[in-house]
Amino acid sequence: MKINVKNTSGTTIEELELRDDIFGIEPNTAVMHQALVRQLANQRLGTHKTKTRGEVSRTTAKWFRQKGTGRARHGSRKAPIFVGGGKAHGPVPRDYTQKMPRKMRRLALRSALSAKAAAEQLIVLDKLAFDQPKTVEVLQLLDNLQVSGSAVILLPERNENVEKSARNLENVKTIRAGYLNIRDLLGHNYVIMPKDAVLAIENLLG
Repeated sequence: MKINVKNTSGTTIEELELRDDIFGIEPNTAVMHQALVRQLANQRLGTHKTKTRGEVSRTTAKWFRQKGTGRARHGSRKAPIFVGGGKAHGPVPRDYTQKMPRKMRRLALRSALSAKAAAEQLIVLDKLAFDQPKTVEVLQLLDNLQVSGSAVILLPERNENVEKSARNLENVKTIRAGYLNIRDLLGHNYVIMPKDAVLAIENLLG
C-alpha cells in the first residue's frame, strides 16, 4: 500500500510504499485483544497479601478453660472468627504473567498498524528532528498535521530533543520503534513516525 509522506509543515511531498504484510492486512481483533490483556496482566505486581492464623501476632495461651463455661471450645485467639485473628482464604502473592507466542504478538502489532493505516490515523514524516527541546514545536507539529486527540510518536532511535519536547504533553507519548507495543498503538488516536522508523518497524515485524 502507498501512503503520503509529509514534512513538519503538514505538506505532502512524496509517496511511500508500505509493506502490505505489515500495514495492509485484515486486522485480527481477537489477537489484538488477547495481546492487550496479556500486556496489562504482565504489568500487575500481585503483591497483595493478608495474614493467616499462623502469621498473626496473638497470644498462644488458651482463651478460657475447655469445659464448664457453656461456650464453644477454643484453643486460640488467632482464629478468623475473632477480631485481630487471621484472615481465612485471603489473597496471597501471585504471578499474573500470561504467555503468548511470538507470532501472535507480531500479528497483533501488524493488525494494529493496519487498522491505523486503514483509518488514516497513520502519519509518516520525511524526518523528525529539533534543534533543541521545545514543547511548542511539538504543538506546532500536531497543529500542522491536523492531529486531534492523543498521539504516539515512534522514533527509530534515541532522540533526546524530540523526547524532551513531547514529555510535558499529556496526550503525546514518544517511544522507540524497538519498543513498539499493542497498548500504545491502541491507546492513542494517531501514530506519527518518520520514514526511518517505518524501516525499523519493517525490519522488526517483517
